Amino acid sequence: MGRVGRPHGVDGSFFVENASDVEERFNRGATLYADGAPAEVVESKRGAGGRRVLKLDRHVQRGATLAVPRSVLPEPDADAYYVFQLVGLEVEEDGGGRLGVVADVENAPANDVLVLDTGLLLPLVDVCVLEIDLDGGKIRVAPGFADDE
Repeated sequence: MGRVGRPHGVDGSFFVENASDVEERFNRGATLYADGAPAEVVESKRGAGGRRVLKLDRHVQRGATLAVPRSVLPEPDADAYYVFQLVGLEVEEDGGGRLGVVADVENAPANDVLVLDTGLLLPLVDVCVLEIDLDGGKIRVAPGFADDE
């Protein structure tokens, strides 16, 4: 759903970094999980630049991951994935070797980026990512994206 960002005011409110587009998840009274522990939304509003601002019923650390249980998430569209589904998958170059394991997925201005545990960054675009096999635990990418040149 996002991450706890910088404070907004002095009452414990904070900006939500990379906030989900699903507005109702941030409604007053909704339960979110901050780094795995439940917290209730006490206040929800828009701050500067239209960014989401929340206040929870307890203190949460900056950088904490905000989430909801998987059971409440709708099935993604075909060829769409949740970040948690990609984290931990092995990444292999087509016809080549292992490149690493997905550690995170970051939002970049042009497209999302797979962040591998090896430090390699790969664009999450069709020309790079050839296949995502959730059942097999692997992502196959096109040659040339891992070159050091």
